[in-house]
Amino acid sequence: MAASRALTLLFGLTIFASACLLFLVQPLAAKLLLPWFGGSAAVWITCLLFFQSGLLLGYLYSHALATRLRPKHQTLLHSALLLLSLAALPIFPNAIWQPHPGADPTWSVFGALATSVGLPYLLLASTSPLLQSWHASVHRSALPYRYFALSNAGSLLALLSYPVLIEPRLTAHQQAETWSIGFVLFMALWLATAFFARRASPAAQPTPDSAATRNPPLSTLQAALWLSLAACASALLLAVTNLLTQNVAPMPLLWVLPLSVYLLSFILAFESRRWYNRAIFLPLVLPALACLAAAIKALENQPIAVAVPLFTGALFICCMACHGELARLRPPAAQLTAFYLFLAAGGALGDRKSVV
Repeated sequence: MAASRALTLLFGLTIFASACLLFLVQPLAAKLLLPWFGGSAAVWITCLLFFQSGLLLGYLYSHALATRLRPKHQTLLHSALLLLSLAALPIFPNAIWQPHPGADPTWSVFGALATSVGLPYLLLASTSPLLQSWHASVHRSALPYRYFALSNAGSLLALLSYPVLIEPRLTAHQQAETWSIGFVLFMALWLATAFFARRASPAAQPTPDSAATRNPPLSTLQAALWLSLAACASALLLAVTNLLTQNVAPMPLLWVLPLSVYLLSFILAFESRRWYNRAIFLPLVLPALACLAAAIKALENQPIAVAVPLFTGALFICCMACHGELARLRPPAAQLTAFYLFLAAGGALGDRKSVV
């Protein structure tokens, strides 16, 4: 029993650490590129697109790993890629990607990010769904979706701590070096988790074929619901963020706050069923959307003290409804990585629709 609790704690620590590093590297990598590309909207949108694509690729990689390879081969391949990713440390962009005067910076930004943080970011993104699938294999009676709440809690902590604790105290180079050290420590934690997970109950870890025979195949309707709910929440997040930063004030708080609300709704929805009461939240969705639509016309005349609570409150209601329904629709453990893959795809689709 004590060994099982220790392994559960080790899973949680590894997932939490990966989520913290995942969210810390995004503003850090963008900050390292500022001397080359400046802070134009095009550069920031390109960085956002890169990280959203990296998250989707990480979830796709973890899904392929969990469904195509046996546990032993998953461990070997992922460990090899983690060791290979050490070559990217410390995560300073290579000078060959500096833009030429007048050139489109898009591909230079993508190249600089891909060669500096690309592989570490992908592996961090894959950690939570991959370890959750391992946890379900070792503890067959447990569904590990509370780890998703823990992962989002780590992301929220990193999001709030970077502008308050890290950026004011460390230079960009010091931040990159500190993050690189943190990634090495995370890698050691992941290797320890993989080692003890394999020792815990190797016989209880099913092969992909045996897992598929115990659970029904994924239906098109189910996948469409996952994709649609994730896309709606993501589109609302970006829409509210754009409205606040463009029409109220271009303050960092006004892009951190909506994202914090978005992550909080994920934490509450997946931490426990008691936080989401669909009889309360679903009837509030239409009034919340109507409130947003009505407030847009008069947004410029509203003070921050009115606009910010109004928009973030409406966003919270809508995100709780979307993420609460996703939590209710969570599948058996054999379809866990597919579930997260569709969530990431929905998030990317929502971002794209909002930008367009």
